[in-house]
Amino acid sequence: MLAAALVWLLVAVSAPAAARAAQGGDQTTADRLLANYLATHPGGTVLNDNEISYGDGTFVVTLRAPVGTLGVADCPWGWYCFYEWPNYGYPRGRLSDCGRQSLATWKWQFRVESAHYNLSSGSVSFYYYDTRLFDVGTSRRVSSDVTPYRNWANYVVRRCV
Repeated sequence: MLAAALVWLLVAVSAPAAARAAQGGDQTTADRLLANYLATHPGGTVLNDNEISYGDGTFVVTLRAPVGTLGVADCPWGWYCFYEWPNYGYPRGRLSDCGRQSLATWKWQFRVESAHYNLSSGSVSFYYYDTRLFDVGTSRRVSSDVTPYRNWANYVVRRCV
């Protein structure tokens, strides 16, 4: 099982690297970030040199901020995002499903420090077990710093309206 996972990881990481090498690009840092993330968060599918998908696209992790977006809430339309650092510092996780979800499913429990809601309706609450910590939604789309609840959230509940 471990050998199969290591072979898959090698193929997943080396295929994008080979394509970039053919294009003349040096992306060893990106490859290293992908490999390191997958080593500690196995089971993902590499989407590109900066994103990994889990649960058939249910959850997507973006490892690095796009150039020019540091400190900016940049969650794609149709998702709600949570960031590992205040002021929308990457890595960023994103979800869109309604209902209660455990962030532990994707090893994102106790990592949220800022959030952005980019959907047309509803809201999402971040919880520490059954204790509601903070919300983002259509009435308050962003929270650049969730202090005093940094790194507390281990569940989310999205209310779709």
